[in-house]
Amino acid sequence: MYALEHQVQAMERSTSWRLTAPVRWASRLVQRLRGTVPVPIDIQGGDYGEWIARTAALNAPASKALAEEASRWQAPPLISVLMPTYNPRPAWLREAIASVRAQSYGRWELCIADDASTDPEVVALLEACAREEARIRWVRRPVNGHISEASNSALALAQGDWVVLMDHDDLLAPDALLRVAHEIRSRPDVRMIYSDEDKIDASGRRYNPYFKPDWNLDLFRSQNIFSHLGAYQRALVDEVGGFRKGFEGAQDYDLALRCIERVEPRQIRHLPHVLYHWRAHAESTAQSAGAKPYAEVAGEQALNEHFARIGLAARSESTPHGYRMHLAAPERWPRVSLIIPTRDALGLVRQCIESIVMRSSYPDYEIVLVDNGSTDPEALRYFEQLRHLPGFQVIRDDGPFNYSALNNAAVAQASGDVIALVNNDIEVITADWLEQMVAIALQPGVGAVGAKLLYPDNTVQHAGVLLGLGGIAGHAHKHLARADGGYFNRAQLVQSFVAVTAACLVVRKAVYQEVGGLEETKLKVSYNDVDFCLRLREAGYRNVWTPYAELYHHESATRPRDQDPAQRERVEREEGYMRTRWGALLEQDPAHNPNLSLAAEDFRLAWPPRPLPELRP
Repeated sequence: MYALEHQVQAMERSTSWRLTAPVRWASRLVQRLRGTVPVPIDIQGGDYGEWIARTAALNAPASKALAEEASRWQAPPLISVLMPTYNPRPAWLREAIASVRAQSYGRWELCIADDASTDPEVVALLEACAREEARIRWVRRPVNGHISEASNSALALAQGDWVVLMDHDDLLAPDALLRVAHEIRSRPDVRMIYSDEDKIDASGRRYNPYFKPDWNLDLFRSQNIFSHLGAYQRALVDEVGGFRKGFEGAQDYDLALRCIERVEPRQIRHLPHVLYHWRAHAESTAQSAGAKPYAEVAGEQALNEHFARIGLAARSESTPHGYRMHLAAPERWPRVSLIIPTRDALGLVRQCIESIVMRSSYPDYEIVLVDNGSTDPEALRYFEQLRHLPGFQVIRDDGPFNYSALNNAAVAQASGDVIALVNNDIEVITADWLEQMVAIALQPGVGAVGAKLLYPDNTVQHAGVLLGLGGIAGHAHKHLARADGGYFNRAQLVQSFVAVTAACLVVRKAVYQEVGGLEETKLKVSYNDVDFCLRLREAGYRNVWTPYAELYHHESATRPRDQDPAQRERVEREEGYMRTRWGALLEQDPAHNPNLSLAAEDFRLAWPPRPLPELRP
């Protein structure tokens, strides 16, 4: 912000800045981006306007130091901002251009391609801008070709090694290009960069911030998290052929999909800063997801062609919450071994098993019941009946309760190629829950797959695990209504998490055994599923959660309550192991965001704001 104010002051002194009321526009822009204009409360955790101001103050020293460092760089990267235009509101176009001119990083060029606008004021404005600022280059297309062709015309003007996409009525944060340039210099192998974003209304009020996760392939296939602010290595954009006609409304999604096919995940970087302010008005998708239905169709087409190019048998479907990927069924569904540990709890375990048998449509599974020292005569009679039924195994283990050891022993005896860890207090809701989970688990690179678990009152119990919540880990969107989209619809979209709960977890048996199963010695009761998933991730797998496998979880009905001193000591010991084993990762979950709170499961603002690392691992 210091750098922006400095540049505004320079504009005020400059005699070459002669646009109509330019200083007033830029000064007003400073106020808006500082958050001094009243902002509606639209995110839990506190007033967003106050949060903006406090965050700016907190990060100001680091931002100033970064700007000073950039002034000493040798051969700083040239960043080309691509802006296709067509009949924008002149005032908003003026603000958009002013936000680029006010950047604290000076090595940029603004490449504007006007797509034959019919408003003469737009043309006059662009001509004036180009006269007054040498870093602005523009071309007027002779005929309207729509946004893909206009974007390619802007790309043809670009001379930078990196390009940033910007709409003609949106705003860049003052340090947007500085942070992009810093990432480029700090990460020599980076090829794609994206940031957090928020919206700005017609009066300049900022609201509805999207604090995104780090690169998340599965979420990206559900919604375009890359867009706004999206930066690309120019060579990569040229390699894939630029923007494609026929994908208007989703042309940036299509571009990003083609680009990710040619890079490694580590070459896609996320900047956890709000660097882009998306203008919300009646015609924009920022205002209404239904404003451009043709964009949804184009997005489906872009995803379907992406799947075809990479050889993935799948199709995309647009839903009210985002895109849903339907994976094709394999030629033969593999056998799944459902591992269910229990001690007595006849009512719960019978409900669990009967719901599986009566409601599941999966064609080939066995149920492996692990009886951990049951004494209830009725339960024992029921288990004996199961023992003699086809498709059942009953394993007796009279040792002390050790959830990890019970499951590991059962997996060793399981006949299936796929393992499903299932708590005895689970109840099936959706018939194809197992098909949904197994189809994902069979994909290359996938480790564990988690389900959407609900309390009996139809609120969320588990929608993925987030590290750091409550100290070690907690459940995303806990207590959210079943049909609610949650934070940017993430409660209704397939996505990657670092961990999912073993209350209902599917994984290939070979993968389970590759990482040694659950930790039996250090984590006998708690956090063994989180640790298991983290070791899968360490081994190069990604863990995926799906909302399309729904089950009830009558949580902790038979689990030890951790009330007596021995149990509390055990909990402290297991928490200590997790902190020692996983360290800083517990506070830097890549599926979360450092701008969000670790004190609640509902994706609320971190309050007070936390200082952000300038470089993320």
